[in-house]
Amino acid sequence: METRKSVPQSFRKSGQPLMPQRLARTGVDTDAYSIYPFHALGGNKIHEGYRSLADWILSEKKIVIDGYSGVLWDTVYQSLNTIFREKGVRVHWIFAGDYLKPEAEMDALVRPFLGASDAVWGTRCTHALADFFDMDRLTAISADDTADCTLVLGAGAALCGWEAPVIYLDVPKNEIQYRMRAGAITNLGATEPALPAAMYKRFYFVDWVVYNAHKKNILSRIAVLGDVQWNDTLSWALSADIREAFGYLAQSSFRVRPWFEPGAWGGQWMKDRIPGLNPEEVNYAWSFELIVPENGIVFESDGYLLELAFDFLMLWNGTSVLGRHAGFFGDEFPIRFDFLDTWKGGNLSIQCHPRLSYIRQHFGEHITQDETYYILDCQEDAKVYLGFREGIEPEVFREALENSHRNQVPVPVEEFVQVHKAHKHDLFLIPNGTVHSSGANNLVLEISSTPYIFTFKMYDWLQVDLNGDPRAINIEHAFKNLRFNYQGTDVVKELIAHPRLISNGDDWEIYHLPTHPHHFYDVHRVEFDSRISFTTDESCNVLMLVEGTSVTVQVAGTEQVFHYAETFVIPEAAKQYTVINNGTQRARMVRVFIKASIDHLKPGADERYEPASITNVNKTI
Repeated sequence: METRKSVPQSFRKSGQPLMPQRLARTGVDTDAYSIYPFHALGGNKIHEGYRSLADWILSEKKIVIDGYSGVLWDTVYQSLNTIFREKGVRVHWIFAGDYLKPEAEMDALVRPFLGASDAVWGTRCTHALADFFDMDRLTAISADDTADCTLVLGAGAALCGWEAPVIYLDVPKNEIQYRMRAGAITNLGATEPALPAAMYKRFYFVDWVVYNAHKKNILSRIAVLGDVQWNDTLSWALSADIREAFGYLAQSSFRVRPWFEPGAWGGQWMKDRIPGLNPEEVNYAWSFELIVPENGIVFESDGYLLELAFDFLMLWNGTSVLGRHAGFFGDEFPIRFDFLDTWKGGNLSIQCHPRLSYIRQHFGEHITQDETYYILDCQEDAKVYLGFREGIEPEVFREALENSHRNQVPVPVEEFVQVHKAHKHDLFLIPNGTVHSSGANNLVLEISSTPYIFTFKMYDWLQVDLNGDPRAINIEHAFKNLRFNYQGTDVVKELIAHPRLISNGDDWEIYHLPTHPHHFYDVHRVEFDSRISFTTDESCNVLMLVEGTSVTVQVAGTEQVFHYAETFVIPEAAKQYTVINNGTQRARMVRVFIKASIDHLKPGADERYEPASITNVNKTI
């Protein structure tokens, strides 16, 4: 929040529970999927509450308290100031928000990046956080030498340039959105909250871009990291301890904290099978298993939990995590896992994703959304819409879509788009520009590249969202990106993976599920009875147990248990690891890694259509 004003009584709006600050017991739950996976730091590493933070602050004469989007700065100020008064110390406060440029000037700065007012997307902001401040005034502030301590508080506070310890406060992305929906926070420089859709667009294309760059710039100055997802308290730790912990994760294994959202087409699979979710929610459409702009990593000490953005791991240890391709992807983790739950639900929209050149030119993204659908579970009648029927006439298809949008009449989708029966463990390939949709009664593990909001919906089965409003349709964008040559018999040959046995032993087999040449990642399915070992082969490995109960992963001298449907990452720097089947039945596991060559992602590379090929198998055993 960029101004000091009262926080609404309800500071978050969501049917999802707030992560507990302290566990009732420590230790990993060995029974089932965990919605709060954590990594233990050891004793006395995480501290609870503003009182303990106030004690740490008072050991210094000058302190800077900076932080990310979504921090309730008035709550932070009031909590600390109350404690300082109780202690009888005099603290001089300086508020960074007082040095922001006038709101009209900031609106002018962000307007070019927000696109049309009725558009879902803008383009990535190119400004720095300092551009939103009157830097001459902010850098001229000085401490009060007569006070026990002087504090500069607020997002961007470290721009003052003081040589002083920096406390950095973080808020998980799901909680930022829940606070946004409750009207408890505003965008950077705004004095009042806007409608949630407009706020989210500005967060995505402006606020989070400049805050991320600022965090990177001040990373070496941060002395304390705090998690303020709770309204009246926080968890905090010394940056040195957290950095050491991230360094350890970057050479072993980790899970991020998943989070879950309902949607118009959402289903019941996750609600019925994942412990800890709110059973009163109408449905669950998505699980953000590993969409790293959205996820955090949770640490534990003495039962206390502290969640920090995945960004910190990549900023400190990106090369260890990614290996040979770190130079291209930089601070971005490129592989994404998420669940699409249509079990007893509805169809996803008929959609496609932007071509690589299009997303770079129009939205400022580095890579595009090349997807696959791995069918984790499905009912007998489940299906996937993928590719066009032979002889598609684009103008006829477009007229049917536009007529539906104008007049709210159904589109005979199956006259234009192919329908494929879904089976457990099928892998459907959805390179950019491919028309697709998951039908009802699937639980899809969507394996994809990281961008996740650039979906061009063409037809939404006349559904409305959970508020009763029509969802945005983007026919114009879609038709600038659709690949109409993905049609006929070529779809089955080239857009549905045909598993090929590439390696086997006494009680294990490895199948290559070849992806399309547009995909920069590849997929193996590993089937084994007892144990199997791998090398990372210069790439991070992302894995999920897709059949079985649980596995134990031995890596870097440690063991960690992962359960059915949990996503976990083995960084490239781990080099090798062993997976042990804890169940009595054969285990099946998907293993995803970056291909040896990603030349097609380089600027100026030819994006022409190429047939899929399974001849160049990247063996990494």
